[in-house]
Amino acid sequence: MMATKKKISRRTFLKSSGIALALPTIITTKALGARDGTPPASQRITLGGIGMGGRGSGNIRQLMTDKRVQFIAACDVKHNALRGWKNNKNVDTYFDYRELIARDDIDMIMCGTPDHWHAQVTIDAMKAGKDVFCEKPLTLTIGEGRKMVEVARTYGRIFSSGSQRVIGDYGRHASAARSGRYGKILEGHANPGGPPRRCYLPGVPIPPNTIEWDLWLGPAPWVPYHPYRCGSAYGLGGKGFRTWHDYSGGMMTDWGGHKFGGAMHGMGVDHTGPTEIKYPDGKEYKYLTYIFKNGMKLIKSNKQGYMCEKGWAEPWNGMPLPPPGLRWYEDGARSPHEDVVNCIIERRRPFRDVEYAHRVASVCHLGNICFKLKRDLKWDPDKEEFINDEEANRLVDRPRRGPWQI
Repeated sequence: MMATKKKISRRTFLKSSGIALALPTIITTKALGARDGTPPASQRITLGGIGMGGRGSGNIRQLMTDKRVQFIAACDVKHNALRGWKNNKNVDTYFDYRELIARDDIDMIMCGTPDHWHAQVTIDAMKAGKDVFCEKPLTLTIGEGRKMVEVARTYGRIFSSGSQRVIGDYGRHASAARSGRYGKILEGHANPGGPPRRCYLPGVPIPPNTIEWDLWLGPAPWVPYHPYRCGSAYGLGGKGFRTWHDYSGGMMTDWGGHKFGGAMHGMGVDHTGPTEIKYPDGKEYKYLTYIFKNGMKLIKSNKQGYMCEKGWAEPWNGMPLPPPGLRWYEDGARSPHEDVVNCIIERRRPFRDVEYAHRVASVCHLGNICFKLKRDLKWDPDKEEFINDEEANRLVDRPRRGPWQI
């Protein structure tokens, strides 16, 4: 449902019979572009935001600093998240994302919803012809991620997943490890946090004019409302959605998007997956350990960085960024937000393309599955299935509720 009255779209207006040819000879500054370098409206990327909480609004603010982007629509099932936009005559507001992506005047969407909505929103948006910037973690399941990659490729969409810390925080360590100074990389280390848990909170009445509860649940199992199920509190303290298995992979996936993503990038394994996942039994393996085809290990330890043949890789002053063979933002981009805008204009894949984001999220999910089953696992990263393990393969994806199918 729409929260405010919908305007006639710019593209619909220009497509109307004869209108484009009948425009007056007086052309406005807005049409030509502003003197501060802002492109004319016809050349800007029009942006809609779906999920306007803390991270979603932060992403929108970052994207709006780019003069090539024009923000025109906001969607959230929480009423408070839209109140700041309701008086903005240039931004329409919605409760139901399907109305937003149905507009033909929107080029790109930012998805900042809770994790359990990422796949549904972005797949529907790509099928509607939109490019996508999606907050990490990419998915709730491994199966969702593969479907997102397939849809992005089939529909020719640009898809970037946000994680500024991959380069911002961990890029220098990756560059040090790849420089050759320390010899071959043996291990990548990261500490993303723990898995989610089941939620048994009782139902309570929904306060009026606060949330569209059925839309918040979406593909997740139906349960009665409780504010701690849908809360935004960070961490695993039981007051935010990241705590709960039905809506999130916990801090394993939330911080794993940054920390495992950074480690895998430096190791050069960010477009594949491990072949073995070792459960930390306290004997042979003290920490959760992933082993890749090339023999490298990714270890969920208490530190972040790389162990190499000649010791722990440490950045140094004057170190080349990046060294040869290490991917980085292109065309002078300084953030994932600037990178995705460049890539939408140039129609090329961004640094954190959907395949990379899927592979990083998959490693996080594999860790959660390993913790759940409390045993070692063997994984085929090409087929994306467990080897001779029916119990584990049942956890690669989940059933989805009602109409919310991908």
